[in-house]
Amino acid sequence: MSEVRSSGHFVVPGEKLGVIEEFIPNSGTYVDDGYIYSSRIGYVLIDFANKKISVYPAARNISVPKVNSIVIGWVTNVQDSHATIRIIRIGRKFLSGFFTGVIHIADVSRRYVDNMYDAFRIGDLVRAKVISNKNNTYHLSTKEDNLGAIYAFCSQCGDLLIKRRILKCMACGSIEKRKTASDYGRAPL
Repeated sequence: MSEVRSSGHFVVPGEKLGVIEEFIPNSGTYVDDGYIYSSRIGYVLIDFANKKISVYPAARNISVPKVNSIVIGWVTNVQDSHATIRIIRIGRKFLSGFFTGVIHIADVSRRYVDNMYDAFRIGDLVRAKVISNKNNTYHLSTKEDNLGAIYAFCSQCGDLLIKRRILKCMACGSIEKRKTASDYGRAPL
């Protein structure tokens, strides 16, 4: 890691920018053991007159899930106690990449859920709320009425499940359980 000596230099998180004896750390930086490091991807700005060093982000308005955000994603894995969700949308904004979230069985419904397979299946499109991002993992919940599967597919033939009072596949007649959102089958994508 070489120390940065000019403004406009492109840096990544963890790159050494200088020492606290020379500069005052400003936005986009952090101090560790007397050294100033970049805390974001961006460009260095050195204010020699005031002895301040900053890093301005390379990209602006990047959407990342935050606590209380409503997200939509595909179920990619279901285990006994949790489901993994590939987040593709935050609020009304589609993402160019994706984030991964986890729904624990205790966060599926206000009612007791005995089996995670009765709540979600691989391929379901789910609306959920971010309740935590502890340990860089997005923990999700579908406890509210407007949260849960908004589209689900038959585990027997893959056709869309239709909801009347129950979820039923019109192609093969299979009846399945899911934790569905109140607007199941009518939710806009």
